[in-house]
Amino acid sequence: TVVVVILRPEFMDFVPHASMDTAHHMLLYGCRTPYSTKGYWDCGTEQGTCEDEAKIMYAWARNAPPTKLPKDVGFKVGGDTRITYFVLQIHYGDVKNFRDHHRDCSGLTLRMTSKPQPYIAGMYLMMSVDTVIPPGNAVTNADIACTYQSYPIHPFAFRTHTHRLGKVVSGYRVRNGQWTLIGRQSPQLPQAFYPASNDVEVKYGDILAARCVFTGEGRTTKTRIGGTSSDEMCNFYIMYYMDNKHSVPYMDCMDHGNSNLFRNIPNEANIPIPVSPDHKMSMMHGSAHKGTLFIMLQQPKREEEEVLDQGAHLEELDGWPEVELQLGQVSGLALDSDDNLVIFHRGDHRWGVNSFDNSAIYQQKSLGPIQQSTILVVDPVKGNVLKASGRNMFYLPHGITTDKDNNYWVTDVALHQVFKLSKDEKEKPLLVLGEAFKPGNDRSHFCQPTDVAVDPETGNVFVSDGYCNSRILKFSPEGRYLSDWGAGSVDRRRRVPFQIPHSLAFLPDKRELLVADRENGRVQCFMADTGEFVKEIKRDEFGGEVFAVSYAPVHGGLVYVVNGESPYGHSAPLQGFVLNYSTNEILDTFAPDTQKFKMPHDIVVTKDGSVFVGDAAADSVIKFVPSEKVQEKKPVPAQQEKTPEEKEKEKGKIANKASAQGLSPGVITTLLLLLPLVLVIAIGVFIRWKKSRMYGGNKHRDRAATQSKAAGTLNLGNFFATHKGYTRQGFDRLSTEGSDLEKDDEDATDSENEEYSAPPPPVSASR
Repeated sequence: TVVVVILRPEFMDFVPHASMDTAHHMLLYGCRTPYSTKGYWDCGTEQGTCEDEAKIMYAWARNAPPTKLPKDVGFKVGGDTRITYFVLQIHYGDVKNFRDHHRDCSGLTLRMTSKPQPYIAGMYLMMSVDTVIPPGNAVTNADIACTYQSYPIHPFAFRTHTHRLGKVVSGYRVRNGQWTLIGRQSPQLPQAFYPASNDVEVKYGDILAARCVFTGEGRTTKTRIGGTSSDEMCNFYIMYYMDNKHSVPYMDCMDHGNSNLFRNIPNEANIPIPVSPDHKMSMMHGSAHKGTLFIMLQQPKREEEEVLDQGAHLEELDGWPEVELQLGQVSGLALDSDDNLVIFHRGDHRWGVNSFDNSAIYQQKSLGPIQQSTILVVDPVKGNVLKASGRNMFYLPHGITTDKDNNYWVTDVALHQVFKLSKDEKEKPLLVLGEAFKPGNDRSHFCQPTDVAVDPETGNVFVSDGYCNSRILKFSPEGRYLSDWGAGSVDRRRRVPFQIPHSLAFLPDKRELLVADRENGRVQCFMADTGEFVKEIKRDEFGGEVFAVSYAPVHGGLVYVVNGESPYGHSAPLQGFVLNYSTNEILDTFAPDTQKFKMPHDIVVTKDGSVFVGDAAADSVIKFVPSEKVQEKKPVPAQQEKTPEEKEKEKGKIANKASAQGLSPGVITTLLLLLPLVLVIAIGVFIRWKKSRMYGGNKHRDRAATQSKAAGTLNLGNFFATHKGYTRQGFDRLSTEGSDLEKDDEDATDSENEEYSAPPPPVSASR
């Protein structure tokens, strides 16, 4: 156990720097007097963490993301708060990780502010201390309840914790006999802080109650509360905020409560939450430590995170783009700050089997650079080109991204270079990394670099290099080399190097870099600041190939990937995947309906949840949107014109119905013939009457004519017109608004854009 001490901080957010492959979990305590003032010590012997009360302020486990508290909420420390030291306690799952002189750099970055916050965060721990679970019992309940006796608090997150026997843990506020759920979860799922189920206030006199449901099946002896893996624990954590003036940073409850109270607990508290085998996690703990609250506490979710709607399946948006985009091999996609789509394509150049020799030297230099515009900025809604650039610059484009200033960062595998290009379409690059047509593996040379990612906070640049090299390089915004690293490993005894690090995605909320390791069929995650390996995302459904990765910082983090065909044979359907970052669970898969993926090469996701996939073999970009948006865009079927036979049948039905009511066929026929004439006459009379009421007669006739052009009179020709070309009078402005929009689109021109069209290229092998 390693403990780090930090003196007198103030307000904070937390960014963890650790991997579950090394650190089992980390706990940050606040106290006035630590057990030691040395830089670190072993708190597993006679020493603990704090000589006075240790207040839990933060915890990390199982690669949990950074913690960002709600707006205007912070932990108050320093000064007269009795928290003048931080003690960071780290538990390691396996000492084998420290063989071969391995050193650990696990720790935290604390983001501070000296500005007082209106609300102060705190932790309320509900814990059972003496529950006994009989062996073989199917159900044993552990109940906890206390009457709240402080200033109002507002729970915004909760966390459950047991060891292996826990089935479900629930927490409630009880007021006037009414039970309001704060949170309910299976402790066998990732033990993170989840958003509170209801927006409740807890005030003086309310009761806070919690229940843990255990099973003793499979045990041959009694199981008690304790700190080892064979013991159990029953904890319900409430993360709350309260007014700054009355803040209390930590409270707890360890009472059984009145048994009569729990007779009215909602039935849901005893209904287990199903957990699939993939979600089960080890609850192994070491020995209990003196003076230490031994708990594996996970990361709270952010206030804005929501549970992903499982019904929002991604579907192809048929008819996009509305205008034809003449593209070559689509190698890269990006988004600018306005969420416009940026396409990087190869025009009339194609990557084929003869493009490179065995030394990765480009063999078709004599073709010259691509003459067409290789970078297109496209309207994501309609698909029309807004801006075009990149002519006579590139030979074989590959990856593209944008920085916070909307400059383009691109790679060219033929040139073995990385370029920074101005958003203003200046011909000369702002920055060039690498030497043209010269492959290499040192700090100033690349070998077929594949993609670029830019840290929006620091401006640092990451390059995946590439088809020949197996590394990630990091540069300063000015292009100065900073560091590089290879693949990480979930098994230190079997480190598998990159096999074509093909695509990058930067995670601004987690300060991480995702790498799509193409031929290994996996996504690896690294700390952007240090390059330290964090975790790996690998699923059998990928089929051994992951071509591209993208990320959306919503719902706790969503990872989007597309797979590809394996050179060793087709092993999985070509499709896109949406995964939960924390659990690696596949939430959705998607593929086009109007065509098939041939080589989905890159993927991006917009702020509204739309997904674009660039297919290098199909020379196209396909748009996917959540299913409910597809339904919204589907037109209402128009009523079809009836055939003469159908009209006769309908007349016959009317005649039969009328005949049954006593009318003769002759009368019926006459009525049917006269009905249209009567309707026209009635409308004419109504209009004439309306006019006389509005204008009063000959005395105001000239005034009425003037008003009819401004305000509009009822004109049947205009009223029923729904196509372009009619005069704009009467109600026609209302009835033909859509036609006006269509006409505006037709009249528009993109003559200001650089020519971007590419002739239809021949079909050949591509990458």
